[in-house]
Amino acid sequence: MKAAAVTVALDLKGLKCPLPALRTRKALAQATAGTRLVVTCTDPMAVIDIPHLAHETGAVLETQEVEAGLLTFVLVKA
Repeated sequence: MKAAAVTVALDLKGLKCPLPALRTRKALAQATAGTRLVVTCTDPMAVIDIPHLAHETGAVLETQEVEAGLLTFVLVKA
């Protein structure tokens, strides 16, 4: 029986560039493979920074949503 994947929520609302990307990078570094990170932030630069970070680290960017200024990203550590 396989263990359920761990989900970590990062509430980074109100932080300005580069803090959302740096905090996400740190969380990915501390996570085990298969961990799902749900990142919410309000910094418009995160639309560029978080997908770039996923590509750099090998994490999978499952979803990316923007709604009323709130950005939500779901990443899975490879």
